[in-house]
Amino acid sequence: MRTGVVAKKVGMTRVFSETGEHVPVTVLQLEQCQVIAHRTKDKNGYVALQLGSGLRRTNNMSKADRGYFAKANVEPRRKLAEFRVSEDSVIPVGAEITADHFVEGQFVDVCGISIGKGFAGGMKRWNFGGLRASHGVSVSHRSIGSTGGRQDPGKTFKNKKMPGHMGVDRITTLNLKVVRTDVERGLILVEGAVPGARGGWITVRDAVKKKAHKDTPKPGKFRVSESAAAPAAEAPAEKEGA
Repeated sequence: MRTGVVAKKVGMTRVFSETGEHVPVTVLQLEQCQVIAHRTKDKNGYVALQLGSGLRRTNNMSKADRGYFAKANVEPRRKLAEFRVSEDSVIPVGAEITADHFVEGQFVDVCGISIGKGFAGGMKRWNFGGLRASHGVSVSHRSIGSTGGRQDPGKTFKNKKMPGHMGVDRITTLNLKVVRTDVERGLILVEGAVPGARGGWITVRDAVKKKAHKDTPKPGKFRVSESAAAPAAEAPAEKEGA
């Protein structure tokens, strides 16, 4: 089981296939998605990677948060997310995951926060049909109708679909196909719509209900920065000198 990535939703566009058909895609951008920390079985009871994406200003952070990122030797990140991984898919701290972590043709699951709609009525929120347009109905054409029985049961049941706050929900869309990737610009083009507004944070992982693509790299595609590689390179040198 590989790690996913944290990406920013840029917007929608279209690309053309080899046969000339246009394919609607959502553009997701990786903003220096780095591994921040590890979760281990000995310490945490499970194996996972904590990833961060997007830069954050240090003057808006607490001292504890600044120390947390300094320990990992990475710049402060705006969005953090955890991904469960198998023990053989652990990526070193400080490594930056690139767009070719996913390959063209594979299926992914994307998760984001839906656009907020505010207070919505039953017709918009739950797709109710509303009341009749005539024959005695006045002013109440878009109302939801009855919400419960009379003396029996004498109450409105819990979880009744009624008007209320709509949107700002965590939504996962399954089995979207990766159409194209751009490593230099850090772009992942996914077929179809992705939940969330422009500029929102999206998590992308391998599809759980599809077989893994044969060409997916394991444990993943990433590059290690010079600052992260320096401590690892100095340790053997000191050992040899001793």
